[in-house]
Amino acid sequence: MKYSPFVERIAGEGAAAWAIHSEAIAAKARGEDVIVLSVGDPDMDTPAAVTDRAISALKQGDTHYVGVQGTPSLRDAIARHASHGMKLPLTAENVCVTAGAQNGLFFASLLLLQPGDEVIMPDPCYVTYEATVRAAGATPIAVPPRAGAGFRPDPDQIAARVTPRTRALLWASPNNPTGTVTSTDEARALAAIACKHDLWVISDEVYSGLTFGVEHVSIASLPGMAERTLTISSLSKSHAMTGWRCGWIIGPEQAIAHAGNLSLCMLYGLPGFVQQAAETALENADAISARMRDIYARRRDALLAALAPAPGIKSVAPDAGMFLMVDISATGMSANEFSWALLRETGVSALDATAFGPSAAGYVRLSFTLNEETLSEAGRRIVEFCRNHAAQMA
Repeated sequence: MKYSPFVERIAGEGAAAWAIHSEAIAAKARGEDVIVLSVGDPDMDTPAAVTDRAISALKQGDTHYVGVQGTPSLRDAIARHASHGMKLPLTAENVCVTAGAQNGLFFASLLLLQPGDEVIMPDPCYVTYEATVRAAGATPIAVPPRAGAGFRPDPDQIAARVTPRTRALLWASPNNPTGTVTSTDEARALAAIACKHDLWVISDEVYSGLTFGVEHVSIASLPGMAERTLTISSLSKSHAMTGWRCGWIIGPEQAIAHAGNLSLCMLYGLPGFVQQAAETALENADAISARMRDIYARRRDALLAALAPAPGIKSVAPDAGMFLMVDISATGMSANEFSWALLRETGVSALDATAFGPSAAGYVRLSFTLNEETLSEAGRRIVEFCRNHAAQMA
């Protein structure tokens, strides 16, 4: 039997990158002593007030169809929340609720792109970006970071990659996997490119609430950008709500109307009780996000401290998020070899960062979504692993 070429466009290295994570989860399920640092799923429970709101809504029978763009009250809540963070006057008409940020990225790709288009995006970037762009028939054009600048964007290189086929810039700040936050000057340079060449910008800002003392600038807030930007975010990371699948797109009213049509034939809206819970999450967003930032800052520092004595590796401290990029190239192993050997010898799972793009070759990505004690133990095992392999190569 034959399948659509679509199935090939959504496969590839990005999808295959999770093999080591799947093996780690299977080993843990078998009762093995495994520390899973290969996925960004917070170990904290969703805040009790949010869960209680969902339970109450369920008991009150909120299990029926709702508006495909989201309930008016949740769209209003998102608009109020985003207006503050993005420094824009937003209303519910600028908001479409999606099943998480990933669904929002997929929406944006289908709404803006067509076969033959090119989309400029950062290298490295999250593993699903390539497939999301290719799903619409477009071609991703990955641009490496500025040389020797710790994964900072290179606006000159981005401008040089623009062609008559370029349709959009897909950007993430803070970035996953690097934790890099685009500076104001960098954002202005990207905005200038978009305006000059009449490009759309798809801005993934899902980690914007988890910055560590670094200002986050929403590119839509810059002059001339609100009408050409679709901003994607969710509650998954900032509120420990990954499994709730509640995200959104913010953009011009016409784009959001089109998103409603897409939702009608793809998603048909999120469950009402999830949307009620999301309202409570947004009502308490400042307090919840502040607590999360504090937790992740401590965990980042704990993991950095634990890894400091390890020979042959060098950590790149992130500005935001829940991931740490570690340069393992001096060990003499590829990132794939390092990751699999680390799992088999120590029970610590890391992700080969090569899957995020060629610029991440020689790096592994570690998540710091576990408590400090567990992260310190993971660091101890990694240090021992590095020392053992350094001795073997000596």
